[in-house]
Amino acid sequence: MEGVTSDGDSTTSSNKIFYLESQSNSPVRPNWNGNEIDSLIIAPMDHSTSRYPFCIVWTPLPFISWFFPFIGHMGIAMSSGVIRDFAGPYHVSEDDMAFGKPTKYWQLKVNKARGGQNGWDRAVTDASEAYKKRMHNLFCDNCHSHVAMALNLMHYNERTNWNMVILAFCMLWNGKYVGLGGWLKTWLPFIFIILLSYGAYYCAV
Repeated sequence: MEGVTSDGDSTTSSNKIFYLESQSNSPVRPNWNGNEIDSLIIAPMDHSTSRYPFCIVWTPLPFISWFFPFIGHMGIAMSSGVIRDFAGPYHVSEDDMAFGKPTKYWQLKVNKARGGQNGWDRAVTDASEAYKKRMHNLFCDNCHSHVAMALNLMHYNERTNWNMVILAFCMLWNGKYVGLGGWLKTWLPFIFIILLSYGAYYCAV
């Protein structure tokens, strides 16, 4: 657990931000030292209801992920944990992720978003509204691009150069599987194809 505390009366409300990675069954209210410090309640992560506060989430794509398991569908969750994802032309889903529940998630730190919780939610909402007016393009303007726009709007980690390639590598490196089931859904088809191909080649020779 980590947090950002105030350092005197000069601290602005935008700095009164708290980050907590929580997988408990109840919301957590952090304890602050000092006076007039706003606390932020972080909603709990819940795999069963697909609630992933301040997370980027990922799930495999049919057929494509079977051959390339590092390629999949991506979304970004609000502070409440509700997922928004660019699911198709002129459509951004809410709490109904295309291609099924997430198998991987990457929880980010809200204190790295400009404006804290409000800045995070505003950026995700603005990016979603923008992508409701866009045609989906698998190769250059897709679900990853939607997430990248949200991160750029909130200046996450003081950066505005997030893009689909960076996010793909970050999810591959930082993503955590939603249990054994998430790992199997991601890798089992690929492993089956490799074994089947090896068996076919072995029989042919």
